[in-house]
Amino acid sequence: MRNSSGVSKALLWSAAGAGLLMFVRSQSVRESRLRGKVALVTGGSRGLGLVLARHLADEGARIAICARDEQELADARYDLQTRGADVLAIPCDLRNRDEVQMMVARVEAHFGAIDILINTAGIISVGPLEEMTIEDFYNAMDSNFWSGVYTSLSVLPGMRRRRSGRIVNITSIGGKIAVPHLLPYSASKFAFVGFSRGLRSEVMKDGIVVTTVVPGLMRTGSPRNAEFKGKNQLEYAWFSISDSLPIASMDADRAARQIIDAMKSGEVEITLTAPARIAAAADALFPEFSGRLLAAANRVLPGPGGIGQRVAKGKDSTSAVSPSMLTAMSERAAARNNEVR
Repeated sequence: MRNSSGVSKALLWSAAGAGLLMFVRSQSVRESRLRGKVALVTGGSRGLGLVLARHLADEGARIAICARDEQELADARYDLQTRGADVLAIPCDLRNRDEVQMMVARVEAHFGAIDILINTAGIISVGPLEEMTIEDFYNAMDSNFWSGVYTSLSVLPGMRRRRSGRIVNITSIGGKIAVPHLLPYSASKFAFVGFSRGLRSEVMKDGIVVTTVVPGLMRTGSPRNAEFKGKNQLEYAWFSISDSLPIASMDADRAARQIIDAMKSGEVEITLTAPARIAAAADALFPEFSGRLLAAANRVLPGPGGIGQRVAKGKDSTSAVSPSMLTAMSERAAARNNEVR
């Protein structure tokens, strides 16, 4: 009996040791795949872009980030440098093709090459169609569609020469389902989904892999910097509360891990959050039902009025219910992810 007990213990310790060794090896492989690679993250100064840059830095990648706000970029660069990252931060208006080409050239001159491009930059404008102008549609297309087209086409020549590269396009469930009060945003994201999927088909022959990411609600803290029109306080309330719900929304760090894993494995497309996957599937299978449901949702959202076609940031649209306990998770995320200024 004693011998049998001793053998059992030895086997248990051996199994535990083998398991630990496998874990260490898997972590080593995970890190080595990105160590030394150059990753350009657009919109990397805050929100999901910054969270993704942190995860890439933790895996040994060299990081380039760009955004319009120089102070936000400086704060993000410091954040990443404290994690030991080699960081280049470049102010850039991604709506301007010439600025994008110069920014990409600077990154390539500094690091030698761009191995990974992650397009996260974008804007979101919330409000009823009655308060949206044609300029809102132009602005959404420039920020959410053309910015990703410009960066993708700018990095392609270098990736083609090396016959390798990864491009990750962060789109939205709003690019699969036209959510009420987000019409310019949804229109631009539908376009970006189409571009991203088509780009993959075109560049696979060149050794370049494109992954389309379709996030649902994520707790990045971004509602503070979103734009609101019409009855802006009511619009901000429903939007920020939805963004903070634990079941409906996803933690930004968890989302970033899944995005990076999808990039590594070269997945065609991933949809983040179970509610987003269910909604997209239901819309595809039952468009009539989905359309009626969305129309019903629109009826309970705030009507036109308030500040009308003027624009207010979320942080300037607060009320008794937002911020509150209902938005606590999103507010904490905003503080973590450089969304508070």
